[in-house]
Amino acid sequence: MSVEDAVRASVSYDQLRAGDGALYWLEARPEAGGRATVTRWRPGEGRHDISPDGFDVTSRVHAYGGGSFAVAEGILWCVGSGGLYRIRRHGDPLELIDKGLFGDLTVGDGELLAVRESEQGDELVSVSLTGAPQLRALTASRGFLGAPRPGPGVLAWTAWGERDMPWDACEVWVASYASGGRIGNPRKIAGGPDESAVEPRWGPDGALYFMSDRSGWWNLYRWDGYTVEAVAPIAGECAAEPWELGYASYDFLADGRIAVVVQEGPRQRLIVIDPDGAIRAVDHPYTSIKPYLAAQGTTVGLIGSSPTAAPQVALVHLAGGDPQVEVLATSEHAEISGAQVSTPRELRVRVSGGREVLALVYPPTGSMADWRSPVIIRAHPGPTASCLLRLDWQAQFFTSHGFAVVDVDYLGSTGYGRTFRESLYGRWGLDDVDDCAAVADHLLATGRATPGQVFIRGASAGGYTALQAVARDGPFAAATAVSAIVDPDRWAETVPRFQRAHAMRLRGGAGRVCAATVQRPVLFIHGTADEVAVAEDVRELADQLQALDTTHELLLLSDVGHYVATSSRAGAALEAELAHYRSVMAAATTGRGYSHGREW
Repeated sequence: MSVEDAVRASVSYDQLRAGDGALYWLEARPEAGGRATVTRWRPGEGRHDISPDGFDVTSRVHAYGGGSFAVAEGILWCVGSGGLYRIRRHGDPLELIDKGLFGDLTVGDGELLAVRESEQGDELVSVSLTGAPQLRALTASRGFLGAPRPGPGVLAWTAWGERDMPWDACEVWVASYASGGRIGNPRKIAGGPDESAVEPRWGPDGALYFMSDRSGWWNLYRWDGYTVEAVAPIAGECAAEPWELGYASYDFLADGRIAVVVQEGPRQRLIVIDPDGAIRAVDHPYTSIKPYLAAQGTTVGLIGSSPTAAPQVALVHLAGGDPQVEVLATSEHAEISGAQVSTPRELRVRVSGGREVLALVYPPTGSMADWRSPVIIRAHPGPTASCLLRLDWQAQFFTSHGFAVVDVDYLGSTGYGRTFRESLYGRWGLDDVDDCAAVADHLLATGRATPGQVFIRGASAGGYTALQAVARDGPFAAATAVSAIVDPDRWAETVPRFQRAHAMRLRGGAGRVCAATVQRPVLFIHGTADEVAVAEDVRELADQLQALDTTHELLLLSDVGHYVATSSRAGAALEAELAHYRSVMAAATTGRGYSHGREW
């Protein structure tokens, strides 16, 4: 598989929502430099882009954005780098409504609701949908706000403090509210220091629904105005870790059922909850579903993928007998749709303390059952993210070149409950490295991995894990660190406001990556416009390695932000990573050494 094929197939779909008899979503295409476009699908019309050509619909609210657009009465409201915009009809010029950082756009009764962020804190704001748009602040906080969700005469929202992440401590609030009026008598319904309550929305029965992890798992709850009750207890995560605003892990069907995405380890499934609380699994082809369900009648729109299908926008028709799946959009272009792919196998490795580490192992493409090959261990970002059972064309790029790719759900990952998720706090750079090393050691011991050809790579927080893995003795011959965090203490000072609490809770483990302890070749890949993990930290570490004559390479990508894999330079990053592993392997074979200290 060529770099061009891998990158071209890496189209991203996000923020699916329903309205006006249509489905809308964000579509980010590599050939457009990763810019996100709002796409509309309507029965009988097919797909059409409705945001202006060349305009990137993106939000930097809370650093990671979310809820970047809404459609009301045919008018598109969206967020771009300059602020909040309105577009009356496709082809009309953009109207800048207000400068600043906006997200979680939600249509209310005659108004648009949103979150606006500044260094002073968050505000919930409203903008009139008709006439001259007038922006009003409804409530403010020194901390963080999200999910403004209007109901009849009421408004719900979420709030969490400056010292918390929303997956650690988040509250759901409600208050009386009429469009154009003021919030009255706010009341906390759920959440607190040891509870993450997220994704509130009003049900067709007038009750407020939300997700809470008070049981140790994010499950669905219902507040009827008096009491809170569990809707359907499940030993699984019914909500995604809220890195972005605007998630919708559940939605209401017209027949009284509720559709919910449930994550259990690396697998996600769709269920429906009957009015009596009975839980029924929905048969469909997807093993990974993004937290953007959009129900219309008895049909659910979703963004799903599987080990053999890259992300798709699809409708799952739930009326009558067996569910029927209708694919609306797929990222696989004609040249690659028939390509042979490597399908993963689950691997469980026992580590100290009796705990198991789960990994997904992608053998080299076309390999026999007794394969043995070079191995790339991947530490996911987050570190509260997780490895998901879905087709990743960039992983397939490496398996097509003779490598096995192994994704590890190390301690701290989502999908295993609150206790597991919190267990990496104060242990970052230690337990996550141990888990990745344990998987690598197992593959070496069982003869799957070739000695001296086991590598580790990671992005963002995973990049920190990769760097710490080669800063001590272990099974790894080299590391690739993409958009990496280098020094947790300094990161806590430079990271955007939203993530400062995360940095504070994680640090205290392995500490700063020390150049003097790095024992293996390292490839750094970093965007110069990265605002989450600033490039200066990586450049400084590279300079220190250069002074110590330690093998390394530094690839700086001009004007690229934190997400290299979806940027216009994704192909260059893949080529550099493949060349890095091959150089290490060649040096070990020939004994000539590895060219080092390059920067380009």
